[in-house]
Amino acid sequence: MLTAPVRQLGESERRAVERLLDLDPYASAQVAERVAARGLAWWRAEGRVLGYGSRRNLESVCWLGGNLTPVLAGRQAVAAFADLLAGEERLCSSIVGRADAVLELWDRLSDTWGPARDVRPNQPLLATDALPEVAADPEVRRVRGGELDLLFPAAVAMYTEEVGVSPLAEDGGRGYRRRVTDMIRSGRAYARFVDGRVVFKAELAVVTRRTAQVQGVWVAPEWRGRGIATAAMAAVVRDALTRVAPTVSLYVNDFNRPARRVYQRCGFRPVGTLATVLF
Repeated sequence: MLTAPVRQLGESERRAVERLLDLDPYASAQVAERVAARGLAWWRAEGRVLGYGSRRNLESVCWLGGNLTPVLAGRQAVAAFADLLAGEERLCSSIVGRADAVLELWDRLSDTWGPARDVRPNQPLLATDALPEVAADPEVRRVRGGELDLLFPAAVAMYTEEVGVSPLAEDGGRGYRRRVTDMIRSGRAYARFVDGRVVFKAELAVVTRRTAQVQGVWVAPEWRGRGIATAAMAAVVRDALTRVAPTVSLYVNDFNRPARRVYQRCGFRPVGTLATVLF
């Protein structure tokens, strides 16, 4: 299979990259946020943006940082990215993006980058641009600056349950604590508190001009099954749509049927399928 050469993109090609990201605003949201914040200059960015295609016709990009994320990558682009990446040491903690590209990329890289800790091949990507028809929980609100110590244990519990490893393991949790602090400071962390404890939490982990992407949704174990999640999510979606972005999006594991029912009740519709490879 003949493929075009892959190259690292610079600031001079930023507009072309942004046009490409706009073609897939939900699956590329994490990359779009980073490009908007840091640009493509190697000394500012938190990762590299690789491009496939000519300078006049950029066909696909691939973000390589803490995550590896292919965007609009067809089979030839995936093959070209894989050829380059197979010769490099794996530094990313996951591969995430549209399922077809991620799974083919992993098939090509698994011999040199494997083994994976987990492969999640079917994660429905959902979005909505309408205010939820269900009532919003008035007790769900943005977390305040002085509430970090209340939110942090819930955030650690969510991360450990979802990802399968503790965020405290690598550096004692300092990096993760900074991230949670940043979410609070930017008005992107939500919670419901009962007697000083978090019983529901969520965050707008990614915000672009096209969408606010919800992650970190969690209900305290003793509150599960009581039906609080739908109204709580409705409150998050309502605030995000009126204050932050024209759409709200998220992705969910296909086997998490309770969560999928909650999102459906809140008006989310399918807009694709992602996959994640965790290391």
